[in-house]
Amino acid sequence: MSNIPGYTLGKPLGDYLTSVRKRFGQWILDTSNARYDQAWLDYQHEIGLRHHRARKNRTDGAPSTDLVPFRNLFALIFPVTFTLRPFLAKQGHSPEDVEKMYGAWVKSCLLQVTLWAHPYIKDGDF
Repeated sequence: MSNIPGYTLGKPLGDYLTSVRKRFGQWILDTSNARYDQAWLDYQHEIGLRHHRARKNRTDGAPSTDLVPFRNLFALIFPVTFTLRPFLAKQGHSPEDVEKMYGAWVKSCLLQVTLWAHPYIKDGDF
C-alpha cells in the first residue's frame, strides 16, 4: 500500500487510537438513537470536518495524518453495515425485524457518509 499517494505506514498512536475507539462506540449509539434533526445534521458536518484537513487532529491534538482520504470514509460503509445483520439475528429478533433494522442501519450509514463528504467537495459541487 505504500505506493498509494498520501499513505504512509507507521506505528499506531496508542492514546489517539483509544480516543478514536471511544468515539466510534459513541457513533454506534448515536446512529442507533438518531433523531435526524438540525443538531444531528450539524454534528454529521462536524464529523466530516474532523476527518478532513480542515479540522483533522484538532479534537485530540494528535500528530496523526492531516487527512482521512474520502476513499477510506466511503469504504467504511461495508464493515459497519455487513457485520450488523448477524449480530441482530443472534439477539433473537425475527428475520423480518432483522431485515427492517438492517435496512434502516444501512440507510443511515449511507446518509451519514454522504454528509461527511461535504468538506471534500468544492463549493458549488456538493
